Amino acid sequence: MNTDKSKLSEVEHIKEKSNYLRGTLKESLLEDTTGALLGDDTALIKFHGTYQQTDRDLDAERKKQKLEPLYSFMIRVRVPGGVASPSQYLNIDRLSDQLANGTIKVTTRQAFQLHGVLKRNLKTTMKKINNYLMDSIAACGDVNRNVMCNPNPYESPLHQQVYEMAKLMSKHFLPRTNGYYEVWLNDDLQYSSPKEEEEPIYGKTYLPRKFKIAFAIPPYNDTDIFSNDLGLVAIEEEGKLLGFNVYAGGGMGMTFGMAETYPRLASFIGFTTAEKALSVAEEIIKIQRDNGNRENRKLSRLKYTVDRMGVDSFKAELHKRLGWELQPEKPYTFKQMGDRYGWVQGANGRWSITLFIEGGRIRDTENFKLKTALKEAVQILDGDVRLTPNQNIMLANISNDAKPFVEGILKKYNVYHSASTSGLRLNSLACAALPLCPLAFAEAERYLPSLVTKIEVILNDRGLQNEEISIRMTGCPNGCARPYLGEIGLVGRAPGKYNLYLGASFTGNRLNRLYKEMIDETAILSELQKLFSLYANERAEGEKFGDFVVRKGIV
Repeated sequence: MNTDKSKLSEVEHIKEKSNYLRGTLKESLLEDTTGALLGDDTALIKFHGTYQQTDRDLDAERKKQKLEPLYSFMIRVRVPGGVASPSQYLNIDRLSDQLANGTIKVTTRQAFQLHGVLKRNLKTTMKKINNYLMDSIAACGDVNRNVMCNPNPYESPLHQQVYEMAKLMSKHFLPRTNGYYEVWLNDDLQYSSPKEEEEPIYGKTYLPRKFKIAFAIPPYNDTDIFSNDLGLVAIEEEGKLLGFNVYAGGGMGMTFGMAETYPRLASFIGFTTAEKALSVAEEIIKIQRDNGNRENRKLSRLKYTVDRMGVDSFKAELHKRLGWELQPEKPYTFKQMGDRYGWVQGANGRWSITLFIEGGRIRDTENFKLKTALKEAVQILDGDVRLTPNQNIMLANISNDAKPFVEGILKKYNVYHSASTSGLRLNSLACAALPLCPLAFAEAERYLPSLVTKIEVILNDRGLQNEEISIRMTGCPNGCARPYLGEIGLVGRAPGKYNLYLGASFTGNRLNRLYKEMIDETAILSELQKLFSLYANERAEGEKFGDFVVRKGIV
């Protein structure tokens, strides 16, 4: 895409003059008259895996007292494939208490997030994360982000092969700049001249926008594969990894009032053998690098590039760059998205248990010591810790000897999976939203649990409490919790007001549609009461809620 430089977005100019993401970050961190970064550095620091935020609950009071907003930073720690060692988890837990706000957020991309890190502690926190053999580079920014896959490589040999491919892609698509290490890890290093390094995949100005890759292993679509810029569905033959069906152009974000923005499911591009998957991924990223919209960031994701070029032209360009053509789609079936809870024995004879973490927030409250329970369980763990793509935690690869001790701790703190937890709650997702996200119009993580409690009353009255129904809530339309793939999607429009979307499939291959606009809790409950009554009385055997509302013409 040939772009007039005078029309480039401001972020493109910032990247161009940043000296490969260095900017003036060192100077910003030393400036002690403000808790904020200076100028362009607020955009650049995202490439380093952190966002500047304020506590919006305190903004009005601080303004009244003539104080600047309470600035702090969110750090996103990359965990390729979601696999972390017990020591890494315990160190993140310790950091959250020492230098953050005492909580850990498990994201919908299998990453850790720390919130509330003050600027004066930012460099120390980054150094410690890297000392734990983890990092945050490319966890945010206009690059490929954390690569997702099924979080249990020991479930089968196939799972292990897919996990290794996810790790390979994660490493291959990291930025090559030394800027990250110079800013955060070595005070003595001098900035390099731009002539001394290059970005062979990304180029000097990186991608037009963020890029997301995920793998899925049928029959479970637990990574919401079609919501990603690049999705790879593993195809097996006689227990061996044959290759991947490749899908491109998925993305959840949209902007209210801009009809030219929309959520989109990825389109099928072709089948590739496992050996050639990395080359296919790289060329797709390069097509986006060269053809993505760098003028309007709201139209810069790969999904808009695919639609502007057309799927056939996109495939033709890919084949031209590869020098060979992908094969036709291989058959497969998805039967559900989301996580499977409880104990599972792997192909190696060891055990894993997936635990429901509401909203992905790990904290202790007066009545529920979740953070303490996980810390105690991980301390005796002889396996590892997995972050799922659905904000949950898996304690994995546990021996027969250790299993009863882990189980005992989880039961002691009432963390052990309960059969009384509704199918709706177990399939709920929420973004962080208020008070820290600057984009949020409404609550999500803090509000969804109480709303689900009220919806559960309606479900119980109709005998639907055990039905698996996916519900997802975000504080804005950017879609971090993938609300447009929820059978029930709630997207914040204003404080206490949401758009209600219905009709996505439980396998993640159909988007929902807008049903009601700008409604409050009373209206949400009223609408769901009517819909659940119809569903209880008129559904076909085994029919999912999303399929039902489509069949009945409700959306």
